[in-house]
Amino acid sequence: MTKTTVYLPEDLEVRLDAESSATGISKAELIRRGIAMLLDEAERPKRSQELPVFDSGRALSPEAMDDSVYEHIKVRAARR
Repeated sequence: MTKTTVYLPEDLEVRLDAESSATGISKAELIRRGIAMLLDEAERPKRSQELPVFDSGRALSPEAMDDSVYEHIKVRAARR
């Protein structure tokens, strides 16, 4: 495990102490469980795929860039 310092407002510290005393579960374990619960229930945005990078060594016109991107998409789609 890795040690991490967390600063809690006094009211949360009091509630955490009370929960730890009532349940017999250490404060550290209660904090770990709370973090795990939060992360397990979090809705994460889908990771977008990286855009392809084109380096022709020269600047392309917008139309040529569109054609190049379209061609790349066609090649990728054909692999599926």
